[in-house]
Amino acid sequence: MIFAEPRFATAILGERDLAGMADMNEELDREVTRLLERRPDIKMLFLVGSCPSEVIKLDLGRASQRLSKQFAPDVRVLNYSGSGIETTFTQGEDACLAALVPEAPKKTDASESLLIVGCLADVVEEQFRRLFAKMGIERVDFLPPRRSSAMPEIGPGTRYLMVQPFLGDTQRVLDERGAEHIPALFPYGEEGTTAWLRAAAETFGVSDEDFEQATAPGRERARRSLERHRAALNGKSIFFFPDSQLELPLARFLQREMGMRPIEVGTPYLNKRLLEAELRLLPDGLQLSEGQNVDKQLDRARAAAPDLTVCGLGLANPLEAEGLRTKWSIELLFTPTQGYDQAGDLAELFVRPLHRKSLLKV
Repeated sequence: MIFAEPRFATAILGERDLAGMADMNEELDREVTRLLERRPDIKMLFLVGSCPSEVIKLDLGRASQRLSKQFAPDVRVLNYSGSGIETTFTQGEDACLAALVPEAPKKTDASESLLIVGCLADVVEEQFRRLFAKMGIERVDFLPPRRSSAMPEIGPGTRYLMVQPFLGDTQRVLDERGAEHIPALFPYGEEGTTAWLRAAAETFGVSDEDFEQATAPGRERARRSLERHRAALNGKSIFFFPDSQLELPLARFLQREMGMRPIEVGTPYLNKRLLEAELRLLPDGLQLSEGQNVDKQLDRARAAAPDLTVCGLGLANPLEAEGLRTKWSIELLFTPTQGYDQAGDLAELFVRPLHRKSLLKV
């Protein structure tokens, strides 16, 4: 689930495939052809590797090259791995965007442009566009674009801001194209959104007065929306299991803006280059954990007995049965949460499981 409005076609592997009785490439070509005949509006198609495709050694890289030639120039076929064998679920987006960058046209002039990197809901993208326009930053592109035919030019002069903290491979290929990363907090909550926008403003020479005029209304809306939820979260303890790679920015938001008390913040992978600004704002002495060691993390969570535990789907039900209130981390990824006008919605996601507990009668 990569884009805000995803579209899928699924080919089911059967016994003949797994037993090697069918030609996997012929079957893949047939399914792609059927799909494109049914949906001629598709201009870009991703072949996404999964655990089964790796087990049967299906080379999707070569398949995408073959199919791109077959359907050129009408359709571009790209591939990336979304396999749980080697990635966390958020790295699918990273792999997808990293595959897109080489398809982008190379920048041909030395003018500066701003590139916003990471998947956003349309409503959030529009809000950010308006804010950048009010600041006077006119040349702003988004990766991924809404249409594959509108890929932005990328190269020297491109300055980019990340909206997700798990895009390390995308950052690498952008740097290889000559683009320059703008370090910043991630746009969660009023503080994070303001710092994220200010990083762009400073890079493009926006005056303090213009920045204040552009952001003041949004900052005030965010503060009012957060105030409605602060009493429910203030003083409550929270424990993050490693799952989505959103854990550090969310812990910073909840601790600094909502008054929550993080006990432990686990993350599957800690990219210090992308998260440097977030790390500086986390409280001293906070326990951070990287990678999966579920037994020890479960022991620590049970001993701490937090008011709220953020974890994956596989842990949520067992922990609920033990009396711990949980929030599914996947919901925090697929709900629009970035920006001023979504700040209250982000806070409410953490309020709901606590409110649910108060309604339940044991």
